[in-house]
Amino acid sequence: MIGALLAAPARLGRVRVLAIDGPSGAGKSTLAAEVVDGLRSRGCPTVLVSTDAFATWDDPVAWWPRLVDGVLRPLADGVDGAYRRMDWSTGTPRPGELVRVAVPDVLVLEGVSSGRTSVRALLSHLCWISGGTEAGRLARSVARDGEAARADLARWQRFERGWFAVDGTPEAAGTRLS
Repeated sequence: MIGALLAAPARLGRVRVLAIDGPSGAGKSTLAAEVVDGLRSRGCPTVLVSTDAFATWDDPVAWWPRLVDGVLRPLADGVDGAYRRMDWSTGTPRPGELVRVAVPDVLVLEGVSSGRTSVRALLSHLCWISGGTEAGRLARSVARDGEAARADLARWQRFERGWFAVDGTPEAAGTRLS
C-alpha cells in the first residue's frame, strides 16, 4: 500500500492523502500507525489526523467542515493547518487542545468516514479495512473504550452500517483488507 500511495499523484496541493477507513474496532488506528511509521522510516514527512479527534457520539460525521476548513484547505494552499482535538477526559466530549498540522508530503486520514465521497477526488489512495465480524469489532471496541461505552459503541455500529452502505466506501477503496 505504501508503494501505491507514493506512486500516486498528490491531489491536495503537493500533499498525497491516504484515507484509512472502515468500521469501529476494525484496526484502522493500528494500521495507520504502522503506515505512518513506515513512511517516516523512509524519510517521508507524514502527518496523521484521526477522525476520532472530531467525532462525538452525537455527531458521527457532520463535523467534516471543521476538518476541511482547518486542515485540508490550508494544506491544499501550501500552508499549515490546525484543528481542536475533541477532549474526552471528562467523559463528555468538548473542544480540547489546538493541534497544528505542518504541510507534509503525506497526510494520513484515519477513521470512520475518512474516505467519504466528498473527499475522494483529493485522495491519492483509499484503504478499507473491514476487521472481521460486527460482534468481534464490538468486543475489541469495548475492550479499548470500557464496558461503560458498550451501548454507545453498539449505536455507533448501527449508524456506520448505514453510512457505509450509502457512501459506498468499501467499493471505492483501492486496497481492501480483512
